[in-house]
Amino acid sequence: MANFNEMIRLSFLGNIEGVVSHTNYQWLMFYPCLYFFSMWDAFKDAGGGEKPYSYLPFVSSAFFVTVGVMYSAQAKIFGVLLGPVWFPMLCVIPELIIGFSLKIILNKVKVD
Repeated sequence: MANFNEMIRLSFLGNIEGVVSHTNYQWLMFYPCLYFFSMWDAFKDAGGGEKPYSYLPFVSSAFFVTVGVMYSAQAKIFGVLLGPVWFPMLCVIPELIIGFSLKIILNKVKVD
């Protein structure tokens, strides 16, 4: 219902204004949480998640990608509108750094 396939197609064609107009943001905001929960679940089933706070990179990424979706129609990087496909993807990079940093800090505080 978010028109995600059409959004991806238009993004690859460089038609960002078309992407913004075709996007159903109410449905699109559901995707990041589902996607990162699925990644966490697969990570945990594969044997990860043994250490405390190992979920933090996934949670922080889901939160900020969802926020990125909300701002994607207006956010510009160096004057370029990236839209609701590319901008939320870029939000993952700093949030993984923050999530892993929080995990390390909290595990050190808990041990000490």
